[in-house]
Amino acid sequence: MLTDMDISSRASLKNITELGTDLGLLPEEMMLFGHTKAKVELSVLQRLAGQRKGKLIIVTAVTPTPHGEGKTVTSIGLTQSLNAIGQKACACIRQPSMGPVFGVKGGAAGGGYAQVVPMQEMNLHLTGDIHAVSSAHNLGAAAIAARLFHEARLGKAEFEAQSGQAFLAIDPKEIRWHRVVDHNDRSLRQIQVGLGDNNGPEYGSSFDITAASELMAILALSHDLADLRARIGRLVLALNTQGQVITADDLGVAGAMTAIMADAIKPTLMQTLNGSPCLIHSGPFANIAHGNSSIIADDIALRLADFVVTEGGFGSDMGFEKFCNIKVRQSGQAPAAAVLVTTLKALKANSGLVSEADSNVSNIHVPNISATNSNALDKARLEAGFANLNWHINNVARYGVPVVVAINRFATDSDAELQWLTEAVNASAAFGCEISDAFSQGEAGAIALAQTVVRAAETKSQFKLLYPDEASLEAKLSTLAEVGYGAKGVSLSIEAKQQAQQLTALGYGHLPLCMAKTPLSISHDPSLKGVPKDFVVPVRELVLHAGAGFITALVGNVMTMPGLGLKPGYLKIDIDAKGEIVGLG
Repeated sequence: MLTDMDISSRASLKNITELGTDLGLLPEEMMLFGHTKAKVELSVLQRLAGQRKGKLIIVTAVTPTPHGEGKTVTSIGLTQSLNAIGQKACACIRQPSMGPVFGVKGGAAGGGYAQVVPMQEMNLHLTGDIHAVSSAHNLGAAAIAARLFHEARLGKAEFEAQSGQAFLAIDPKEIRWHRVVDHNDRSLRQIQVGLGDNNGPEYGSSFDITAASELMAILALSHDLADLRARIGRLVLALNTQGQVITADDLGVAGAMTAIMADAIKPTLMQTLNGSPCLIHSGPFANIAHGNSSIIADDIALRLADFVVTEGGFGSDMGFEKFCNIKVRQSGQAPAAAVLVTTLKALKANSGLVSEADSNVSNIHVPNISATNSNALDKARLEAGFANLNWHINNVARYGVPVVVAINRFATDSDAELQWLTEAVNASAAFGCEISDAFSQGEAGAIALAQTVVRAAETKSQFKLLYPDEASLEAKLSTLAEVGYGAKGVSLSIEAKQQAQQLTALGYGHLPLCMAKTPLSISHDPSLKGVPKDFVVPVRELVLHAGAGFITALVGNVMTMPGLGLKPGYLKIDIDAKGEIVGLG
């Protein structure tokens, strides 16, 4: 089979204007970036304000494994297949961060014959949104540092006399807004700024990856440009010496930050290999943010298509949970159905029975069941892994959403194993189960999946949130840990308890929670595989994101700045003799 890059480069593409027209956009509603991508003007929402909305499908997955489950492949393949069976469908996915692209896993445009093309354009700069977020974020950091410098240099009376601005009395130990860059760089996790003569005061700071910026979450959760401006104005950049918040509006920088992002609020239109439309917008990670594409992209697509396929990052305990409790809370748009992606490899890897010391067990490609052989240990591995899948099925059902399981087929999968898994899923609480060959066959490989998803979406969804707004922060944490993860409880550090009290006193106790935890386990501990039990979730810190409208609970050793590994992805990426990018995907 050809590589993803080869498949992308050989694709015959529609002109982007034709693609947009087919979707229902007017020429003046598209800001062209060459022939293959275009920004979509938000004026389309005003034109279609009374339009009946289509049905939203959320794609999620089991607990992630190093082998990859193919969530984006499924999202794109399903969109292609829905169009193939006569349903007007559009995908809405996040823009890849260049951190993972050059770091650990290559691109995020799908793969095989279920991908967004041209994949190199999507995986690199696209239309510049991530750069705009970085620039706007760092302007806020520069503004708070400059204000601190001038206030310390002049004192209250002279500062106000010379600047005409209010003295903010910034506490340098309580600066909450640091800096971002869209690359994995562990050396920037802790830095000291203000060093040298006439550059101070000195204070400790850090860099996060751009996807971790609150501005990225704001971009994903805003309804329009005015909402974006209001949210940026509410950003808490620091506290003053009296413990009161200092916002971007207080600093006078919110307007300029919004201006930098004025075009970034517009989703980017691209296409899949079969010419299906895809809106790409925002890129928050699901372990440290809510991990979903934008409300605006969903809203535009829902007014233009019968079905909109979007996805949540990582497993259902991560992006899907946050999709429900954060995004739906703010968008008001509940999903009609969910697709839960799994693979035979995922079952085996999540079984807890894969031992690197035993090559026969750790070889994830070796079939466990065949027509002539059924090894007890191997079957136990499948059954133990199914417990993880079944937990995720029940987790999605907990929110009142019908769930269809999509089994992504690998070339090494045995028919007997696939039959065993299909029968096990059909005996569960899932609405249905289909094997997907979207990676190898494109639209033809997910026709049955598309048909089952349509039937699931026709059922009456009984969507419900996990906890009410009025619950205390401590009660929300307990509910999320015990009901959302199956923990026996939650433990707050002394600092987290104090922060919960402070946030409640400041009027933020009504906000939903964004749990920043490992994606590699349903629990907080990546070593706990399958369906962990009898664990306590340790919350070490609560971080206010007033602009985005949630409070992040930091659990365990969660990093907001990844590091590059021993063999980073950039080692494979280069330019060939024709000037074409190679090594992505």
